[in-house]
Amino acid sequence: MRRLTSGRGGDRALPPMVDHGAVILEAVLFDMDGTLVDSEKVWSVGLDELAAHYGGELTPDARAQMVGTSMTDSMDILHTDLAQPWRDSETSVLWLEDRMKELFADGLIWRDGARDLLDALAAAGVPMALVTATRRHLVEVALVTIGSHYFDAVVAGDDVDRTKPHPDPYLTAAKLVGADILRCVAVEDSPNGVASARAAGCAVLAVPSEVELTDLRGITMRDSLVGVDVDYLRSLVRQTADRH
Repeated sequence: MRRLTSGRGGDRALPPMVDHGAVILEAVLFDMDGTLVDSEKVWSVGLDELAAHYGGELTPDARAQMVGTSMTDSMDILHTDLAQPWRDSETSVLWLEDRMKELFADGLIWRDGARDLLDALAAAGVPMALVTATRRHLVEVALVTIGSHYFDAVVAGDDVDRTKPHPDPYLTAAKLVGADILRCVAVEDSPNGVASARAAGCAVLAVPSEVELTDLRGITMRDSLVGVDVDYLRSLVRQTADRH
């Protein structure tokens, strides 16, 4: 029996993982917004309200650029879009996060197939981590809906010096759960998230949400997580191992 003690899942015994063709699925690393829950639309509500608070209107192009970026980068995009580059990013972040806490607390909608996949991985004893650009105090609110018990580690946007598209978030998550990054699958929905996971070296399953994914080299894309199971994710690890 293996036992994981790091991360947010606590100390729990896990059954041995099955080795299929000498390739083991050691962990699955999930993005949160737009991947597990349909929260990008909720973020859009908050961002539109912040733009209106500043007397402007956020353009669709600027909103698309924000998906998967850090809060500070998103605020810089918003300020530039509103022709108000002089605004303080941290002040805008605090305003937006206060509003997002209220919106998240109202509940979040699961993306199709997401909860079934989490349940299947938990039943199979596969470690999971949440890897998000959202800051930790907001993640804690979202986890009331998602369920913190699923995750052996959480890497939030303010837990690393460099967030997505840098590889650091995924490398950190793999280290926390004691997994070889080459034997992990990252599940993502945004260009920045995909870039982060690819740079880290893990297999990538992309399920687009609000932003189109056009560069598909080295990743697998599906319309939803419906039908994705443990064996399917193992096959993605095997494909990554073959490329290396």
